Amino acid sequence: MIPDIKKILYATDLSDNARYALGYAVSIANRFDAKITVLHVIEEISQQLSFQMVDLLGEEKWQELQKSRSQETVQTLRNKIEVFCRDAQNSQCPLVISEIKVVFGHPVEEIISESTSAPYDLVVMGTHGHGVLAGAMLGSTAMRVVRRSVVPVTVVRLPKIKS
Repeated sequence: MIPDIKKILYATDLSDNARYALGYAVSIANRFDAKITVLHVIEEISQQLSFQMVDLLGEEKWQELQKSRSQETVQTLRNKIEVFCRDAQNSQCPLVISEIKVVFGHPVEEIISESTSAPYDLVVMGTHGHGVLAGAMLGSTAMRVVRRSVVPVTVVRLPKIKS
């Protein structure tokens, strides 16, 4: 049985690896006439540092800064997607992206939470492959998402540059 892919969660950390993975997400979306939700997680600072920021700036100013950071990140994502679509010369590219979400939290937790909050058929994300066995292991975020996700996950790595 061939799965019916209609809703894709594309998780990005705004890296080159994630940009490369967007190509896979768009290609899959075009093939299956699916829509993509883009998710970027801004890692929360420690609770102690958050309390210090509230003491320093005040609760209202701290909330404004966080909201501003979220809005700036959404605009950065929109710009990167526009550049990607223009470079890919894919007229369908902007049409397959239905939503951009920026949330604060722990990346793995937020990706897993989002992937189960709606009827996603696939999660697509890039990986850095850092660590002791960089050539054999996925990045730690991707590895944890793959292990914990109940939704199929496609992990995309940058191709090796031939010298």
